[in-house]
Amino acid sequence: MTKSRTKTHPDDELVFLPLGGSNEIGMNFNLYGFGPATNRKWIVVDLGVTFGDQTTPGVEIILPDPEFIEAYKDDILAIVLTHAHEDHLGAVHWLWPRLRAPVYATPFTAFLLREKLRDAGLLNEVPITEVPLSGKFTIGPFDLEMITLTHSIPEPNGLAIKTPLGTILHTGDWKIDPDPLLGGVTDIDAIKRLGDEGILAMVCDSTNVFVDGHAGSEADVRVAMNKLIASLKGKIAVACFASNVARMDTVIRAGQAAGRKVCLVGRSMHRMSAAARHVGLFQGLEPLVTDDQAKHIPEDQILYLCTGSQGEARAALARIAEGSHPHVKLSQGDHVIFSSRVIPGNEIPIRNLQNNLADRGVRLYTERDHPGIHVSGHPCRDELKEMYQWARPQIAVPTHGERRHLLEHAAFAKDLQVPQAISPRNGDMVRLAPGHAEIIDEVPAGRLYVDGGVVTPQNGDALRERRHASFNGVLTVTVVMDSRGKVVSGPEVRALGLAGDADYPLQTALDDLADEAIDAFKRLKGDERDNDDIIEMAVSRSVKKAAYRIWERRPVVETTVMRI
Repeated sequence: MTKSRTKTHPDDELVFLPLGGSNEIGMNFNLYGFGPATNRKWIVVDLGVTFGDQTTPGVEIILPDPEFIEAYKDDILAIVLTHAHEDHLGAVHWLWPRLRAPVYATPFTAFLLREKLRDAGLLNEVPITEVPLSGKFTIGPFDLEMITLTHSIPEPNGLAIKTPLGTILHTGDWKIDPDPLLGGVTDIDAIKRLGDEGILAMVCDSTNVFVDGHAGSEADVRVAMNKLIASLKGKIAVACFASNVARMDTVIRAGQAAGRKVCLVGRSMHRMSAAARHVGLFQGLEPLVTDDQAKHIPEDQILYLCTGSQGEARAALARIAEGSHPHVKLSQGDHVIFSSRVIPGNEIPIRNLQNNLADRGVRLYTERDHPGIHVSGHPCRDELKEMYQWARPQIAVPTHGERRHLLEHAAFAKDLQVPQAISPRNGDMVRLAPGHAEIIDEVPAGRLYVDGGVVTPQNGDALRERRHASFNGVLTVTVVMDSRGKVVSGPEVRALGLAGDADYPLQTALDDLADEAIDAFKRLKGDERDNDDIIEMAVSRSVKKAAYRIWERRPVVETTVMRI
């Protein structure tokens, strides 16, 4: 088994520690440590985000909590990025000030990272080393090699990590696409070479472990997209993930082949287009048109390539569906093609988006009724089988999946005769060597929320109160008192998110609550009436109890005492 040139110490260990991306799909944050437990050196592989949902009102971006490794930040040798998807690099600009390690990435990924760092005011602080495709580099006890794979974004890389105790193949996100259209094919020879040399452990993508067969090729999507776009009249909008540059290239070429001008709609489309051109992609395309130019092009000669395939409220397609987009209007006789899959958790916003479009008379095309217009970027079971046959690891470590994915992947690896398989949760420290692979420690592995541009704890007061209010409603109580401690106005009670009916109107309920507030005030002793905090607490407690009797809910109650 090939090992790095670093000399070993009797107490050296090689450990894998996921702090994000295990037991979930997204928010990848993986650590590899080498050395004795008292002096371990670390590299971080990927530092990504996930996104909020209806359970996190007001929170769009969620970060992995670096609390554990932040305590050892002086021992972090590098942050190595496998590719440029948000769930692999989207947290760098948020968390780098807490880790402050140099970053390594291939050119396309580095370009997009620099754009994020520029927006965050960190461009001149973060040291970035661009690694060429298939490049090799050494960081402390780790000898690393980028392994070219295929995925749904340019320059996806596996990472071979050689150490004195063995080699790890960290796959990142991948699939086996014999014709990815842009970029190289999977470097099978490199993987086989590593397998011949000996791979201790493979840390591998589990997203499609329940799906038989192969994910499919971008070349097949191009055929289907050319045929569909050529058959349509009226305006066409195509929604896809902006990061899938090969899909962007396919849509642009299909539109232009059908005699249409193409207009990019959405900031992510423009950002990805710039990154693609930076690394020499998008060759041989006709010039794209601007929003203003598109307005003057006949309906049968324009195609819009849009962000928002997942129903994101502020994305271009959502605004088009609402009729609020300043430049793009779709109506009866127009078409929207969803060249994407539904990410679990996005079903409701996507359904709402599609209903809004249909209500405008727009005809919709999805992978359900036109299966050829999208393929996954992750390996299905036959592809996993091929990867294991090439790599032949001693240990399978599934990642990038929910719990059921990881356990199924581990069982599948055992069926493929992998000697050991272990499925860690976020925070489980796995010793890969020496000895049998096992979980040796559990460390904090929480989440941080980006709330209004501020990074807050997962269970912070603001979100907890907002979530509580969203389910239970809000009551505000205002009492005006004079300098002698007598009520001169109020209590006035107002409600948000609470209902009344014909038998018991809302205003009647609020009047009853005002009476409860008065009674609570009257029960206070003389000295207590001089203390605004005591008054507010007593009134809020009494009103909340009364509200539960009325609605069987516990609304947020905010009481304000004003003195004149």
